[in-house]
Amino acid sequence: MDEELKFIVDSTKELMENAITHLEKEFRNIRAGKATPSMLGSVTVDYYGSQTPLAQVANVGTMDAHTITVQPWEKQMLQEIEKAIMNANLGFNPMNNGEMIIINVPILTEERRKELSKQAKGEAENAKVSIRNDRREAMNEIKKTDTSEDMKANAEIDVQNLTDKYSAEVDEHYKVKDEEIMKV
Repeated sequence: MDEELKFIVDSTKELMENAITHLEKEFRNIRAGKATPSMLGSVTVDYYGSQTPLAQVANVGTMDAHTITVQPWEKQMLQEIEKAIMNANLGFNPMNNGEMIIINVPILTEERRKELSKQAKGEAENAKVSIRNDRREAMNEIKKTDTSEDMKANAEIDVQNLTDKYSAEVDEHYKVKDEEIMKV
């Protein structure tokens, strides 16, 4: 295959992999009822004037399936961490006992599960749109190249195969996440 076509196919593959990585990150932010430290992954704390990820100023862990604990490295950060969790608007009500912050993760209602499933479906659809856009851009780039029609056709087949592969991967990720959300 021509170097230019190979580059187009490889960079398209990388873009599609990035769409999957982004989807996985978004799915981690959709909680499915079981408490995990990653639920607080998006929280940033004002640490001496700079916004710092929570995991860099405290130990975040779980006591059980419905309780997250946040143990700050410095005790004076307790109020700041509590405020940051509230401001993150995750639907949590942190309790400060003077030593650590305890967060009880409420059990999901059926209605909330359906909402989260819809949100996950939307994220999966966004990933598929991104993959299709990557395919369209690659096809346009392939058409512009100055190579034989056979080589262009082969490159287009490669790009379509990548599109099919990554679209199926999105479907699989969604299926797993949906089962996780709907499991009581």
